This record gives sequence, C-alpha cells and structure tokens, in this order.
Amino acid sequence: MASAHPRAEANTGDVTVDSGLLHNLLKRSGRFVARPALEALEMVLEPSTPHQARVTVLAALTYLFVPIDLIPDLLPVAGFSDDLVALTALLGLCRNHITPEIRQRAQRRLERWFP
Repeated sequence: MASAHPRAEANTGDVTVDSGLLHNLLKRSGRFVARPALEALEMVLEPSTPHQARVTVLAALTYLFVPIDLIPDLLPVAGFSDDLVALTALLGLCRNHITPEIRQRAQRRLERWFP
C-alpha cells in the first residue's frame, strides 16, 4: 500500500534518517522551517561531509529538540543560553559545509514535499 508521504530511510554508513518522520514534522512547521532543516539533512546525507560535522549537527539538533536542558529554560535569559550555543554551532557548521549542490537537493525535496 502506498504511503501518502515519502517514506525512505537514508543510510550513510553511520547515520540512518527516517525521511517520513522528518516529512511529517516539517509539514506541521511549514516551508520557512523546512528549508534550513532539509539543507541540514542533505548535508548530513552528503558523503563528502566530514564525520565530525555530521555528528555535531545531529547532536545539536537532538539537544534542541529533547526537552531536557543543562540550564532549564524557565530561568530568564540564562535558560536559553545553552540552546543558543547549540544553535550557533549548528548554523556555523551549515554555513561551512552546505554546498550549492546540497542546497539544490534540499530545494527539490522541499518542492516535492510542499507542492
């Protein structure tokens, strides 16, 4: 039976990504959030991306989405400082490792997921 959304697992040897799960999450978030998320996904899936960059991206994303923080977000200002560090690391890696080809692949996936 065919699925209503793309469902594929991409395996880069050390990382397996369930694109169906990612698709469902991003459909709820919209194109604005989906574009950088898909660029990060394509970067992780790109064989030429250094292993350390892949691991750091996955660790930063996990830290941002897991509800447990080193510094609770309930504390004014300080509570979001650890999230800011993770986000800054993620943005720096993406800036250094996302190529025009990765952007194109992410754009094609974005257009398929958000017709």
